[in-house]
Amino acid sequence: MPPALPTLWLLPGRYAVCRLDPDHRLDASLLGEDGELAVLARAPGERSLVCREDLRPPGARAETGFHALGVVGPLDFSLVGILAGLTGVLAGAEVPVFAISTYDTDYLLVPEASLARALEALRAAGYEVDEPSSS
Repeated sequence: MPPALPTLWLLPGRYAVCRLDPDHRLDASLLGEDGELAVLARAPGERSLVCREDLRPPGARAETGFHALGVVGPLDFSLVGILAGLTGVLAGAEVPVFAISTYDTDYLLVPEASLARALEALRAAGYEVDEPSSS
C-alpha cells in the first residue's frame, strides 16, 4: 500500500525571493516574526533570502508575489519522493515552483498568478490543502 499523500497548508501573506550581495550584512528584522517563513541561504558568491514581501531589503534584486505552501510535518528524513510528487503535479499544471526544505518539512513558493491553478491541480491529485481562514 503506497504511503498517504501529505497534507499541505497555505501560509498567509506574500513572499519575496531576494538575491543579496555576498557581503550583505543582514538585518535580523528582515526575517519577520517568530512563526513566519524566512530563509537565508549562503552559497559561494551569493546570499539568497526568502522573506515576507513587505520586508524585502531595499535595493535588493527580488522576485515578488509568491505564495507559500508548506507540507505538514515534521517529515522523517527516510521519506522518499515528497517533493518529487508535489513538483510533478505542479509541473503537469505548468506551475513554476521555488522549493525550500527545512529540518522538519518542505515549502513550495508559487507565483500569485499560478496559485489557483496550483491548488486545483494539487487537490485533483489527492492532496489536502488547508487555507487560512478569512476571519
